Amino acid sequence: MKLSLKVNGRTLEAHIEPRTLLADFLRDHLRLTGTHIGCDTAQCGACTVHLDGLAVKACNLLALQGEGCEVTTIEGITPRDGLHPMQAAFRDHHGLQCGYCTPGMIMSALDLVAREPAPSRERSREALEGNLCRCTGYQNIVTAVEAGARALAAKA
Repeated sequence: MKLSLKVNGRTLEAHIEPRTLLADFLRDHLRLTGTHIGCDTAQCGACTVHLDGLAVKACNLLALQGEGCEVTTIEGITPRDGLHPMQAAFRDHHGLQCGYCTPGMIMSALDLVAREPAPSRERSREALEGNLCRCTGYQNIVTAVEAGARALAAKA
């Protein structure tokens, strides 16, 4: 089947199998490997991307459900000259360990901050409930989200 959508600002068309998952399309067809697949059941959040500006789990959506939509992956937020402020906050505040969950955490954090520019600690924790990290406690991740939110507010 034919699929037309915009990924990271680039309009594209592709012919795919109807059963192709969005995560597989991004990774296998477009080589955007920052979208990780950790569970295939939408439980871990490693595959989180933005679909028309909202965080979704790409392992739980068919690529065809993105027809006509705009998809943003972790690669799409990264500027050519460095890191996005939220990525820098995760680095600076040790909000990552092995890094496998980090792209999904960052995409979920950006979804939260887009709706709530200065989320409370509790709200940050709630927003990240759908993202699992197997390497660390969430204290540094929540601290990184807060710092990223402040950095984004300062840029605005």
